[in-house]
Amino acid sequence: MDYFQAVVLGIVEGLTEFLPVSSTGHLTIAEKILGLDVAAADVTGFTAVIQMGAIAAVVVYFWRDIWRIAKAWVLGLGKPELRGTLDHRMGWYIIVGSIPIGVVGLLAKNVITNDLRSLWVVAFALMGWSVVMVYAERVGSQRRAERDLNMRDALSVGLLQCVALIPGVSRSGATISMGLLRGLDRVTATRVSFFLSIPALVAAGLFELKDALGGDIGIGPTLVGTAVSFVVAYAAVAWLLRFVAGNSIAKFVPYRVALGVVVIVALTAGWMTAT
Repeated sequence: MDYFQAVVLGIVEGLTEFLPVSSTGHLTIAEKILGLDVAAADVTGFTAVIQMGAIAAVVVYFWRDIWRIAKAWVLGLGKPELRGTLDHRMGWYIIVGSIPIGVVGLLAKNVITNDLRSLWVVAFALMGWSVVMVYAERVGSQRRAERDLNMRDALSVGLLQCVALIPGVSRSGATISMGLLRGLDRVTATRVSFFLSIPALVAAGLFELKDALGGDIGIGPTLVGTAVSFVVAYAAVAWLLRFVAGNSIAKFVPYRVALGVVVIVALTAGWMTAT
C-alpha cells in the first residue's frame, strides 16, 4: 500500500465510520477499486487500525462527557450515594453494552475477516438494513431522552451492534436503529452509538494491529491513514449530531440502496470481483 492509497482509505473511513452507511462496506469497495486484496491479513488489519483514528476523534469531541462519566463511575464504586446518577449508570451501560460485540467478534473472527469480506455481502447488506432503518424511524416514539436510559437499552443496542460485523450493515445504522426502536430520541440514540463505539473499535484496532504492521503495508501508511481518519471523522461527528437533531436517518437510505445496486451491477457485469 502506498501513501496515496492510505490517504484515500483514511478519508473514506473518517467520512463513513459514524454515518449510517457502513464504513467497512465503503472501505471494502474502495480497497477493491484501489487494487488491494481485501482478504489479505494486513489489509484487514489496516482497516481495523485506521478506525482508531475515528475513535480518537470521538474521544476528543466528547472528552468532557467521557471524563465526567469515567469519574462518576469510579467514584460510584465506593460511594453508594453516587450510583443512581446518570453518569455512573452510563459507565455501566457502556461496559455492559460493549460485551456482546467483544464476544461475537472473537468467536466469529475468521468468518468476519474471510467469508463476509465479499462485495455481494456488502451490496445486499446495504440494501437489506435500509429497510430496518426506515422501520425504526416510522415506529420509534422518540419520547425518551438520555436521562431515561436503562440497562435494557444498553444491552439491546449492544446486541444489535453485533449485526454490524456484517460489512454493509453499518455499526451506527444498527445501533441508532435499535435506539429508536427502544423509543429514544435521535440525538440520544446517536450519542449512545458514539459511546459504545469506543470500546468496540479500540479493541478491534489493537487486536488487528499486529497484522497491519506485520505485512507489506508498514507503519508509515498506517499512521497516515489513521491521522487522516481522525481529522475527517471529527468533522463528521460534529455534522451528524447537528443533522440527526432535525432529520431522519432514513434520508441515508436512497444512497445506501443506490450504492448497493451499483455494486451488484458492477459484479454482474464483471467490472469488479467479489473478493
